[in-house]
This record gives sequence, C-alpha cells and structure tokens, in this order.
Amino acid sequence: CLVRLGVPGTVRAVVVDTAFFKGNYPERCALDGCFARSDAGVDELLGAGTEWFPLLPEVALQGDHENVFPLEASPAVSHVRLRIFPDGGVARLRVRGVVLPDFRRLGGVGAVLDVASLEAGGRVLACSDMFFGPKHNLILPGASRSMADGWETRRRRGPGNDWVIVELTGAAELERVEIDTSHFKGNAPGACLLEGLDASAGEPSVAQRIADDHGLWRELLPKTKVHPHTRHVYVEELAPVGPVTHLRLSVFPDGGVARLRAYGRLTRAAQERAGLAALLASTPARLEQQLQACCGARAWVRGMLQAWPPAGAPALYATSEAVFAGLSEADLLEAFAHHPPLGASRAARELSAQAARWSRGEQSGAARSPAEVLEALARVTAEYERRHGFVFLLCATGRSGEEMLRIAEERLGRDRGTELAAAADELRAITRLRLEKLLSP
Repeated sequence: CLVRLGVPGTVRAVVVDTAFFKGNYPERCALDGCFARSDAGVDELLGAGTEWFPLLPEVALQGDHENVFPLEASPAVSHVRLRIFPDGGVARLRVRGVVLPDFRRLGGVGAVLDVASLEAGGRVLACSDMFFGPKHNLILPGASRSMADGWETRRRRGPGNDWVIVELTGAAELERVEIDTSHFKGNAPGACLLEGLDASAGEPSVAQRIADDHGLWRELLPKTKVHPHTRHVYVEELAPVGPVTHLRLSVFPDGGVARLRAYGRLTRAAQERAGLAALLASTPARLEQQLQACCGARAWVRGMLQAWPPAGAPALYATSEAVFAGLSEADLLEAFAHHPPLGASRAARELSAQAARWSRGEQSGAARSPAEVLEALARVTAEYERRHGFVFLLCATGRSGEEMLRIAEERLGRDRGTELAAAADELRAITRLRLEKLLSP
C-alpha cells in the first residue's frame, strides 16, 4: 500500500494498528520510504527512477493491538510503502516524525511565510486544556471546516484563563498575525493576548516558558477584545519585539480558536538551520550529489562525507576549508573541469542540473552583456585554457561581463603556477557560496 504523507519529514516512529483484527491480521510487516514530488503517480513511484529505502525492517505483528515501532531518525520521506506478509487487515497506519518543510513551495526560505503553520514546521507544544478540540488543529493548513476542526477548551468556572504555546519553525520577526474564531459563534473567547520569546540562544523548558515570573515572554499583542466567527488580522497592533521562536496565545476566559497564523521572515541564522536540517535528512546518494554540485573534486566530497554530520553551518564551512587545504593539483583540475568556460556554451560541460542552475545564476551578469563583450570573453577564456591547461575560473556572482573580460585579460599573461593558485582561490569562494545556497533552499 502506497501512502503520500501529509507533509515530508523524518520518521521517528511507526504505528501499525491491527485493532479488531484478531484472527485475520498480518503476521509481519515492513515499511519503506522515498522522497518524490507531491504529484508523483503510482507508475513513477514504482519506477526505476525512484529510490526506496527501508524505514522499518520486516517485523512481527500482534493482532488486535497497537504495534508501535520507534525508529532512528530517517532520511526525509514524502511517501511510504507498507508491505504485509502474507496478507490480512490493518486498521490504522501512523507515521510520526518531524516536518521538513519544502520552502521552495512555500515561497522561499527568505520570504514572508506563516512560520507557525504545520506545513512550515511549526509545532503546538502545550496548552492548558483541549477538552473539545485538539491543540494541533490551531496550525493545520487551510481554513477550519467546523468547530471540531479548531482548538476549544471547556468552560471555566473559576479564576484564570486558558493558553496555548506554539513553537515556530525558526526565529522570525512577525509582520502580521491572524487569530481566527470562525465557526465559534457562542463559545468564542471574549479577549486574547499574544506573547513571544526568543529561545535561539538556549532552549528553556516548557515550564519556564509558561511561568510569568521568569520574564521570558514579551507582549506582541496586548489583551484585545475578539469577536465570534471572525478572522482577526493584526499588523499595526503588533509590538516590535524583535525575533521570536515561540508564541503563547492566551484566551480569556476560555473558548475556541479555529486558526492562529503568524507571518514573518526567518532570521539568517534560522534560515541556515532550516537548510542544514534538510541537508542532514538527505539520503547518502542525494547528499553526495548535492556536495558534488558544490565542488567537483571527488577528494573534497569524500572529505566532507568523512566528517559528516556537521554540528552547524559554521562547522560545515570550516570543514570545507580544512578539506580544501589538502587538495592536490589533480583534485583541483578535476574540480575546475566541472565549471563551464565564461562566455562559452554550457553544453560543452557535464554538469548536474543543480550545478548548471547555479552556474547560470552566477554568470547572469555576463549573460546580460553586449554580444561583442561575450565574443571577446569567449576568445580570451579559450586562449587562457589553451595556455594554462585548465578553464579560466572566476567567482562571477555580481560581476558584469565587462568586469569579467578585464580580469580575464589581466590573468591571461601570468605564469601557470600563479594562475593555478588564483583559480584555487576562486574555486574556494565558489564552493563556499554554493554551500550557502544549499543552506538557503
């Protein structure tokens, strides 16, 4: 049975529930995963081009039982394949894990997006009560369909108020907040209060987040009257408190909220962490392919894989520099060969789709140059390659065609040893730039 997951992610546990199947349950089962496009069809998923890998090896099942199997963190998966042996009935399949958002489909990791949403990797951590509606409903995709599709607490008959805490996908400065009470007509809160905190430096405990006396929470939206069955949008009302990683929504005294939306832009550090999380969740084959697109030297790729996984973005960049320092001339020449000559046809080089896309972006300044500049650049770089035995390499990002031509003419007359060192420096800069691109999906 093939299942497309609601959102891609890394799997931490699988539940194969055989409730009510007492004499006709499968004896064993196994679960495989793959990462594919959301619109991939059955033929594509079962074709030779899709890489399936085991998530759960073949294991024994009990009948009329919730069979729970904890897993080590898996590569990212978008689809799973449940196999049962030899046959039988399964009541429910649960695939539990951590969401890995596809920021390209959400508008880009640097765009303004709903950083609280489940699709972006938001999580509801805790709440005071969810008697009538689960807390997780608050950040589900799309509009709520009924009161049962929102978060609703029981009626309070004493002091205090209800609250819910949401962990955002990363630190972000919020620009707009929506508090939607759709469908709650007689049981909406009378007022709400929104606070935020930044736990980027060190993750406080849930108890600390909840306790007022720690002074961690900063008021984003003061206590404000809300209306039944209404989508409330707050922009100017939000206080400029800086980046926040968690939100606490307090409702007075109780009631139901259909959706909470928090729109903002992730900080640069949060963007890198999100990109690194996606990179760490790559399959070995995919990871090697992505690193090869950054630098074509196989020795560099091997060195990066031997030091894998990095503790963070700075560690990734530092490892790259250390591996780079040990590359031989043959390694450098191998890497140079993965770059198309400036001003020449890109079809002349064997490039991965990702490397070709990056190369087009890096050389976009030359592409906008007049035809005579491009012709001169092609002549000079062709002469350079004949003279030195390797392609003219330049970190072209942000440079015009005229600037590239001037630099190429200056470097044409240098000796080979000087140029080999200069090209290695340019390769190091290009590699660092592409690693940064890997962390900014």
